[in-house]
Formats: sequence, C-alpha cells, structure tokens
Amino acid sequence: MSGERLAETEQHIETPNTNDVVKIVNPYSKSKISNKVDINNLMSRVREEEKKQKKENLVFFGLISSVIVITGIIASL
Repeated sequence: MSGERLAETEQHIETPNTNDVVKIVNPYSKSKISNKVDINNLMSRVREEEKKQKKENLVFFGLISSVIVITGIIASL
C-alpha cells in the first residue's frame, strides 16, 4: 500500500450501547473533518444514567432497611 492510501483510511466503530457511529480519521491525512457533538444528547445520557443510579440506590436502601426492620421484629419476639 502506498503512503497516500494509508493516509486516507478511515475506521467506523459502533458503540455497544447505542447505534452511534464514531469516525476515526488518521491525524496525518491532509483532509480535516470536523465532527460536531450535540451537547443535548450527551446531557440526556448523563441524566438517564443518574436516574438509573438513583433507582438502584433506593432499591438497595429499601432492602437493607427492610432486613433491619424484620430482624428487629424477630429479635423483639
């Protein structure tokens, strides 16, 4: 392969969680491609992750507190 052919190669990678395609361009190629990032999409993903984490924490706290309450009831009998 010639050097020009290597400079123009691009790779497409699919992320496992979404259908977004990330384009990786050789930094030594002559053509510059500017990819724009939508901040609203990133913020919505962060909010979704925070909601999931809150739910998990509430479930965990509920289970732990119920175990403590049931242990206290059994111990008081």
